[in-house]
Amino acid sequence: MEWYWVLLLLIGGLVVFMLLGMPVVFAFFAINIIGAFIFMGGEKGLFQLMRNAIDSVQSFALLPIPLFIFMGEIMFHSGVAARAIDAIDKLIAKVPGRLSLVAVVGGTIFSSLSGSTIANTAMLGSTLLPEMYKRGYKPQISIGPIVAVGGIAMLIPPSALAVLLGSIARIPIGDLLVASIIPALILAFLFFAYIIIRCTLDPSIAPPYDVSDLTWSERLKPLVIYVLPLMSIFIVVVGSIVAGIATPTESAALGTVASLIAVAAYGMFSREVFMISVKQTLRFTVMTLFIICGSITFSQILAFSQASEGLVGLLEAAELAPLTVILVMMVILLFLGCFMDQVSMMMITMPIFMLIVEATDFGVGDLQQTQVWFGVLALMMLEISLATPPFGLLLFVAKGVAPAGTKMSEVITSVLPFILMAMAVAALLVFVPSITLIIPNFIAH
Repeated sequence: MEWYWVLLLLIGGLVVFMLLGMPVVFAFFAINIIGAFIFMGGEKGLFQLMRNAIDSVQSFALLPIPLFIFMGEIMFHSGVAARAIDAIDKLIAKVPGRLSLVAVVGGTIFSSLSGSTIANTAMLGSTLLPEMYKRGYKPQISIGPIVAVGGIAMLIPPSALAVLLGSIARIPIGDLLVASIIPALILAFLFFAYIIIRCTLDPSIAPPYDVSDLTWSERLKPLVIYVLPLMSIFIVVVGSIVAGIATPTESAALGTVASLIAVAAYGMFSREVFMISVKQTLRFTVMTLFIICGSITFSQILAFSQASEGLVGLLEAAELAPLTVILVMMVILLFLGCFMDQVSMMMITMPIFMLIVEATDFGVGDLQQTQVWFGVLALMMLEISLATPPFGLLLFVAKGVAPAGTKMSEVITSVLPFILMAMAVAALLVFVPSITLIIPNFIAH
């Protein structure tokens, strides 16, 4: 069977299973079973699939995933994260468009904790948008931050999705985590600057309203109590990696211990909080391990069927410029974001994309540096794709939870400036890839 028919069978079968209503994780696993049987020697292929499953979940490098998820769950269910957002709200009470800024900060926190941008958009949209509309905020400055903020959350450690991408794409997880920090800070700066400047130039879209007069002491005290300790957790996780005193797995364990200490210190630790956090962690972790098992077998099927060799050969024969190659991959991710979430996109695209990355000279550096750079860029595009007009999934989620009367055109108008800013940062990473390598190179030296 020609390699392109193999790809058509695998991708087409996956789409058919999903259209039949099968959960994406199980659809991916089902197509792996079929592919392993056909292309890897019948029963021998199925036995190899089982061996892959056992070997893949035994990897010590996967431990950060449940640990990062648990950190987020314990912060979320204990209420510590909500208090941190309230503290930030009090601090910036006089800043133009402060509710939109709170949406950016709150969205970053909750999206990184939940691991689902779709759930994050629904939660923030249903809680913050009514308050914004009540205060006279116009849709163009209220909906956009809520939809677009997930891009920051995917990049800032601890990010379980970044660890998942690194595991699927075989990218060094520690380098990927720290390489994402500077692009995330650039994106956050642009979002904040846009909101403040826009609201300053046109106060009518975010009219100021009376807030209780707080002294600087009353504003700073919640910040010191509820925000700085959480920042220390971030420092523990990232600082231990940057300083070279801990691996990503060890830093995740340190961060988990620090999170438990913080929750207990606030007097918000209870048996109920612990149990629900563990249950949610187990649910997401099991799904993640299924994904990793499937991705390894999928890569082997591509190799055994010579589909990977044919795809790389086609790319070499086409003699496409590296910039064209990267643009094609990014456009594919933008297209897929109209129909599926980030995890599903990772499963389908990364095994194939990494073959292309390894076969193309993008002028970034050695193979490991190229993989890290592409991983950061892929994380950004995975998030942008979900909010890209006119069919991005998050647009419909935001429209569904927005107050009655909100038009889809208003949702798109609000989101578009944030998408353009995120695309500008992605373009910056394409043309100046060294931005993503600053911290990894610092650690290496």
